[in-house]
Amino acid sequence: MMNNTKKLTLSALFLALGILLPYVFHATNLGGSIFLPMHIPVLLAGFFVGPFYALAIGAITPIISGLMTGMPPFAPVPVAIVMAFELAAYGFFAGLFYEKLRINPIFSLVLAMICGRIVTGLVIFVLVAAFGFNKLNPVAYVWGSLATSWPGILIQLVLIPAVVEIVRKAGLHPKEHQV
Repeated sequence: MMNNTKKLTLSALFLALGILLPYVFHATNLGGSIFLPMHIPVLLAGFFVGPFYALAIGAITPIISGLMTGMPPFAPVPVAIVMAFELAAYGFFAGLFYEKLRINPIFSLVLAMICGRIVTGLVIFVLVAAFGFNKLNPVAYVWGSLATSWPGILIQLVLIPAVVEIVRKAGLHPKEHQV
């Protein structure tokens, strides 16, 4: 079992990558909303540090990034807040399905993506109901983001299970079990 120091160190790495990768994408006009560079470190965190650390990484990465770089924005629509919930769900569910339920990496990833999108829809619903963001439609927001970000989703579906498997086969995966 991995100790807290290793989890914290890996968590810091994933947090830093979650801020740095989107910054590079935005600085070079590569399309962060298309390729989803912030999602990759958070999802990887689910596989390497477990659900609770990954939940924290997912929740704070877009907030810190938004404060440091302005991306994701807090206004006029609080995208950083929506992403904080979405990424927290991604990290948590990726770790839960993989580590706790021992589901293979691909299915864990797909299920985590579905759960994250459901959370996104719920957060948008709350923003509309409680705070009057009437221009937002939860279903349209989720479908719109899927339509825009399908290249990033494909990259995640290929890259993340491959990284998990390579690290596991190399004997470097911090978890003791092998799926």
